Amino acid sequence: MHGMDIVDFLKHLGIRGEFCGFEKEKKRKEVLSSAKAKAEMDSIPSPTGTIPVVSTLSSPFERSPPPPCDNCEKSSAVRKPLSLWPGMYQSPVTNALWEARSKIFERLLDPPVDAPPQSELLTKTPAQSRTSILYNFSTDYILREQYRDPWNEVRIGKLLEDLDALAGTISVKHCSVDDSMIRPVLLVTASVDRMVLKKPVSVDIDLKISGAVIWVGRSSIEIQLEVTQSTTKENSSASGSVALTANFIFVARDSKTGKAAPVNRLSPETEQEKLLYEKAEARHALRKRKKGQDRREIENGEVSRLKAMLAEGRIFCDMPALADRNSILLRNTRLENSLICQPQQRNIHGRIFGGFLMHRAFELAFSTAYAFAGMMPSFLEVDHVDFLRPVDVGDFLRFKSCVLYTELENPDQPLINVEVVAHVTKPELRSSEVSNTFYFTFSVRPEAAAQNNGFRIRNVVPTTEEEARRVLDRMEAEYLH
Repeated sequence: MHGMDIVDFLKHLGIRGEFCGFEKEKKRKEVLSSAKAKAEMDSIPSPTGTIPVVSTLSSPFERSPPPPCDNCEKSSAVRKPLSLWPGMYQSPVTNALWEARSKIFERLLDPPVDAPPQSELLTKTPAQSRTSILYNFSTDYILREQYRDPWNEVRIGKLLEDLDALAGTISVKHCSVDDSMIRPVLLVTASVDRMVLKKPVSVDIDLKISGAVIWVGRSSIEIQLEVTQSTTKENSSASGSVALTANFIFVARDSKTGKAAPVNRLSPETEQEKLLYEKAEARHALRKRKKGQDRREIENGEVSRLKAMLAEGRIFCDMPALADRNSILLRNTRLENSLICQPQQRNIHGRIFGGFLMHRAFELAFSTAYAFAGMMPSFLEVDHVDFLRPVDVGDFLRFKSCVLYTELENPDQPLINVEVVAHVTKPELRSSEVSNTFYFTFSVRPEAAAQNNGFRIRNVVPTTEEEARRVLDRMEAEYLH
């Protein structure tokens, strides 16, 4: 945003009062003055025709300016506001969250040398980690424009970024201790268990996201987030109905050794908190059973389905003229994009922000569903996200997507299941590793379907055993939910 800093962003979120046009103009004039611009406010061009680009900060770790006189105390190294490093490149919500927890985050950026790990775990309640953020869409034009999509709804990709940032802040709050001499733990996103959109999210009505820790293991934390929004602008300030729910799982790592680190215990108090804890405990136990079960049992139980899928695929390959016209090969639904991970996309630990990865994966998944359906898709849920390995600044990242399968039982709401796999590619080492897997479900917008009479979503057919197994694994995971 031109002429804006973190204060403006926090004002967008209702944290420090309402945004004022006069203040913005005043700040713009101050920047012009500090840049010693030759042009007056009537835009008189400079003699050289060069427009100066002014930076307000050379480094968040730069030393304070020297004292103005000999009698003044010498300045020591002073850390600049954390909101300028590196959150200034993220969304205004991420800025606000990082600023709100700046004291904790500064310890993460600059931990004490040779500090010991936490020896005694604390017991905290969900209420101690509960955090909420408010989007003043109804009154803040600039914030509204940042999040608007072509259908006057909130951009889901940006919302995914904010959800990851909020979940990270909540996990940090739960793991924080008052003792500044203890080595802090590093908290990284391990997975997103499920994220369900229950109704469209309007960009004209105020939005609230709140969440808290609902379960902890030895070194893992589960956070549940709820996005709420009222149904009308008139009731924008009232508590709205839940539009989206999300469950994030974070794991703690020792900042020195990189090994799993224990986290503070959790003591649910209310009946609702106890119920959420029990459900999360059951999900965790199910995940452990799935990891430990014999793979051959799954294979034996799915042999017939696997053979049926591959038989249809062979018809496409061997007798394409006789193949089902209402089906399409999985490989023909693929899309791909790639990027070099930039410093502006890093998180507090210097690695690529998990919310950024989800944002990019969602945009590709949406495009894949759009190209496949031939009409505008409607996002329903993030089925699952795995963060298998960290992504570093400078990594060559490739996103590959495909439609895994479709569900056509309900003709009014066909389901399109899209897989996105992120690969960290190192050409100089001739290596490529999977860093993330994402699974999304889309349908088609009712208005788009109404305009396209007789539309039909195709079945998707795998042609290799590897493709068929991916489809069956995803179907099984959906069934277990």
